[in-house]
Amino acid sequence: MTCTTTPAPRALTLAAWRDYDEDACTLPGMSLGELDLAGPPEEHAARLWECGVRRARLAEDIDLTAVDDPDAAAHAVRRLCLVRDLTARAVLVQWQLRLPAEPDDGWRDLSHLQPPRTLTGPADPAAALTQWRNEHYLCKCLWRQGPGFVQIRDRRWGNLRRFTADEPEYREAIGRLAYGAPLSAVPGAIAADFLAERLVARTGPLLWWLPYRVNRWIQEAMAV
Repeated sequence: MTCTTTPAPRALTLAAWRDYDEDACTLPGMSLGELDLAGPPEEHAARLWECGVRRARLAEDIDLTAVDDPDAAAHAVRRLCLVRDLTARAVLVQWQLRLPAEPDDGWRDLSHLQPPRTLTGPADPAAALTQWRNEHYLCKCLWRQGPGFVQIRDRRWGNLRRFTADEPEYREAIGRLAYGAPLSAVPGAIAADFLAERLVARTGPLLWWLPYRVNRWIQEAMAV
């Protein structure tokens, strides 16, 4: 396995280190340098983890105020999904986020992700970012699959919201939306359910799945 690939147009680029601690990352052998990620996006987080990545910094800001162009939207979604997937593996991710001014609480949809280094868009971005950092923990919004059902457990708004679906169409829709897809890719009723519960986000013409499928439990799975 190699940690680098041949760069492709609009490749995801990040700096990576082998340790969580910033001081430890300055020691010899801790830096993995700049990595260009290509290939299936669902493989990125697993490959980085296997390469020893425990701290990563995205090269570009994620600007959700400029995603009308399909290519820009797709690139933003790929980076957001990478943050989501790395958060699920408890990798410390450094990234920067620009949100539209409306809705002012739009950051809460993403508050299960590793908090960004900087945040712009909310009326009081410093207060929003401080709250995001103070209230963040692993497994805040996740989904898991059992025999014949999927379950989402969501604590982004403080209380536990739990959703269980045994219709196979919901599991199929999650798969289609996992790394971004147009609204037409899933049945309208299912998309409406996901949007109403804020389990998917709109980024330009794309919808993408917000909860992560957790890879590292912070305590017994039944307690989360």
